[in-house]
Amino acid sequence: MNIHEYQAKKILAENGIFIPAGGIAYTPNEAKRVALGLTARGPWMLKAQIQSGARASGHFIEHEAGHKGGIRQITQISNIAYESAQMLNNTLVTEQTGPKGRLVSKIYVEAFKKVKNVFYAGMVIDSTLPAVTLLISEIINQDIIKIATTDESKILRINLKYGEEFSEAQIFKILDFLTLDKSYLPNFRGFLTNLYHTFMKLDAQMIEINPVGIQRDKTLIALDAKINFDDNALFRHPEVLRLQDDYEENIRMQRAQKFGFPYNEFDGNIGCIVNGDGLALEAMDLIKAKGGNTACFLNVKGGVDKDKIAEGIKIIMTNPRVEGILINVLGGFLRCNLIADGILAATQEVGLNMPIVLRLEGTNKDEAKNILAQSNLPVIFADNINAAIDTLLKQMEIND
Repeated sequence: MNIHEYQAKKILAENGIFIPAGGIAYTPNEAKRVALGLTARGPWMLKAQIQSGARASGHFIEHEAGHKGGIRQITQISNIAYESAQMLNNTLVTEQTGPKGRLVSKIYVEAFKKVKNVFYAGMVIDSTLPAVTLLISEIINQDIIKIATTDESKILRINLKYGEEFSEAQIFKILDFLTLDKSYLPNFRGFLTNLYHTFMKLDAQMIEINPVGIQRDKTLIALDAKINFDDNALFRHPEVLRLQDDYEENIRMQRAQKFGFPYNEFDGNIGCIVNGDGLALEAMDLIKAKGGNTACFLNVKGGVDKDKIAEGIKIIMTNPRVEGILINVLGGFLRCNLIADGILAATQEVGLNMPIVLRLEGTNKDEAKNILAQSNLPVIFADNINAAIDTLLKQMEIND
């Protein structure tokens, strides 16, 4: 589950991390009132609140929104309402939204903070270790995504075992990496400790502060914030669940949640249907290793029937990024014939215009094969996951 920047910043502030003063606004006049409530003199920052990164470099579809992006620095109070009117109720397109963009229904108005230096700080779970990993990078005149894809040596990684605190040696390593002297140690220790405790306490999957500002008094301040939470742990955090913005959740996400299916979307073109988190991770890693990319995966767990399986398959089929589907199921509680029946039901409703490759093992495997063989659908069976991915990539190449 994702939340908005202003919500993420409130969580960080509640956990001891400094943020600029700010407030949310839904109309141009409200934006002006919020700005004057923060400071009588600018500058101010106007930030479109959609759940997407790269807002500053994005653009609005509508002509009346002007040529600026979704984050704007305003120096005159008289321009607050005008710039807010350009952004509100118009559609912002970023690298992460796709061409359709997202409607801006609210703006975060924030007091501008002048800082002497900035850097990127992110915290994620590295499931391959496993560990919580802190990512640090200097981002002067560079985008973190470009840094990650062109020169990984510019990103420092610090791994923490469960329950482990940052050591003094690790903090000195961070300071050396950012070319800062040891006088910054106390402020970095406090910032990193609070960040880690927030991450662990709320079952976060990712916290990203891009950028962290370093002020003249050496304190650290979160100039932006993004938090993603583990959906499977939300039952422990009703206070977080209340922050969910149903408008921001796409229809496929909402449908998957309705049927109790964990579902995630990425930037690739292969849709995966699995029955287990381990199978999902295995498939995604192998797809990447073989030169492909995952568009989404849906986890159909036990206790489902044919109709729920069909709904899950339709969710994958209606994702516009998906050009091929990999089904990787080890049948136990989830019988393989239910997968076959679900494919039939889904294709009868939405059709089938892409290759599907199945690797099925376990309960009623032969029955599933017979069901699909009699259907005359162009689905392909594979004996193992490697063969399934190889076959799917070849079929997608032929279709191109």
